[in-house]
Parts: sequence; structure tokens; C-alpha cells
Amino acid sequence: GFEHVCGPEDVGRVGLQRLTVGPAHERLRGEMEDELGAGPFHDGPDGRQVADVGHDVIKPAGELQLCEEGGLGRGRQGVTGDPGTQRQQPLGVAHAALLPHHRARARGKEQALVEELAEYSQVPVYNGLTDDWHPTQMLADFMTMVEHSGKRPSDIAFTYVGDARSNMGNSLLVTAALLGSSIRIAAPNKLWPSDEVQSMARGLAERSGAEIVLTDDMDAVLPGSDFVHTDVWVSMGESEDIWAERVELLGGYQVNHAALERTGNPNAKFMHCLPGFHNEQTTVGRAIAHRTGMRDGLEVTHDVFEGPKSVVFDQAENRLHTIKAIMVATIGE
Repeated sequence: GFEHVCGPEDVGRVGLQRLTVGPAHERLRGEMEDELGAGPFHDGPDGRQVADVGHDVIKPAGELQLCEEGGLGRGRQGVTGDPGTQRQQPLGVAHAALLPHHRARARGKEQALVEELAEYSQVPVYNGLTDDWHPTQMLADFMTMVEHSGKRPSDIAFTYVGDARSNMGNSLLVTAALLGSSIRIAAPNKLWPSDEVQSMARGLAERSGAEIVLTDDMDAVLPGSDFVHTDVWVSMGESEDIWAERVELLGGYQVNHAALERTGNPNAKFMHCLPGFHNEQTTVGRAIAHRTGMRDGLEVTHDVFEGPKSVVFDQAENRLHTIKAIMVATIGE
């Protein structure tokens, strides 16, 4: 759960720096030089996420074993428990020979898959992303907000706009509630986090003092925000046929200069977990722009994405440092 990977001490300026630089980083390097291995099990394609953990392991002289899409063999030649316990047998269509690892990072569609892998695994398993949750992204996001605001998490106010029933909407809501932040979610009612997720967040907020606001009125929650977050309107694995429906629902929730100005905060920053559709320079972005008629970006305009208020690339870089921090924190477990 989030409580196990993301406590207030983990995202403070001192906490993460203590884990990612200096003696702790040297400890990580030493462990890896002693044949530390990390096995990322991916049940869906995303080269950027592979690069994050690959860099973390390979740079300090570790060993990376990659199981690509379908490589868990779930429902084919293997079962979910196999990768955690039988590492030298080929599994599924990838036929990946998985050597013994000291820890594993799982990324896929189903939360149950990651939890089952953790149940069978003999080493710590990191949830790299599922359809429901994105906890490793949360460490990077809150580290970025702390760095760029100079505030403690409990003093930060931010707004998330767009599709809020996604893994990012769920994760930002629950993590903010855990850390005592002020989170405002602006989305159509049908795209709010589930009642179960909201209940979890409100329970955490009672203990942390977090402020939670959910509304379909973007103008009501932008004022006073330190950061404005968004994400793509159609997630990986969803059919492109639903783009027209999502644009109709979310067209008014685009992050543009006017939206940032409505924060009333000259220091407000824009954040996005990436990838983002902000221009027509990718095949998918171009096809969607032609289909929807939104030529100046979808969830965010190009000038905001590339502008001085955007911290998306610092945010992406912090994925590297925070994943290192997780590896340091679990060495020896």
C-alpha cells in the first residue's frame, strides 16, 4: 500500500536527498557491485519506464533482466506466481530466462497481478504502475513539488484536472491525503475517482489534515494552486475510438495559459507524468489532432508544456532519483 512506500519522511527535501546522494547512493552502488539484480516484469509496453529502472540498475554496475509485454506468461504457459518463484524456466511468449534477483519491479494493467506477484516473490516487489495506481510516480511528483515550491508537502496546494479516475487521479488523491497536502480535483463527475478510492483518501485526510475538494468546476479550485497537474485523456490500452467522447467531456479542462493565470499565483507550475499530447510531432498526437480538430494540444497546449512554468522534465528526471531511493530503502529486506 501507499503507507509502505510513501510516508512524509520519504518526500521531504532531506529525506529523499539522504537516500539518493552521498553515502546511501554509495551503499546502493556497493550492493549492486555485489551482484544485485533487479527484474522489472512488464505486462504492458512503455520504454520510458523501462529506461528509468534500467538506468538505476545498470549505471551502478547492476544486472537488469527485462520481461516484456506478455512475458509474465499469465494465462499462457505460466501462471502469475511463476516469475517470483521459478526464475530459470521460460515463461509465456517472451520465453524470458529470469535469473535470481534481489528485488523486482512490476508494471502492468491489473493491480491484482502485481499483488499476486508480490505474494509469490521471495524479494521486494515494486509497483511500477497498474491501471489503478502509480505509487513510484508519486514519489517523483511530490519530490518535484517540494523542490520547486520550497514547501513541505503539508503546505502544498495543487489542482489535478482531466480524467481523475485514472491511476494518476487515484494516486495523487490518496498520496496528498496521506501527506496532508491540499488537493483539488476538477473533472466531470463521471470521471472522478471511485467511491472506494475517495473513502480511502478521506480516511487518511482525517489523520493528516489534508484538504480534499472534488468538483466539475475548474475555476472554483485553481485559485491558490501551487501546481496544476494533468494527464492524457485516454490511457494506454484504451481504444482510440473513445477519443471523440473524451474530447467532448474534457475539452473545457485543457491546461493553457488562461488556466495557469486563474491560479492567481505567479509561481504556479505545470506538471504532467508524460507522455503528453501537446503537439502534432508524434504519430498518435497527429492522428488525434486530425480526428478531434484540437491542433494546439489536447490536455495541455504546446506553449504551456514547453514554457517557463512547466517542470515536466524535472519531474521526469526525479523518477530516476526516487526509484534509486526505493532500491536503497529496501536493500536487505
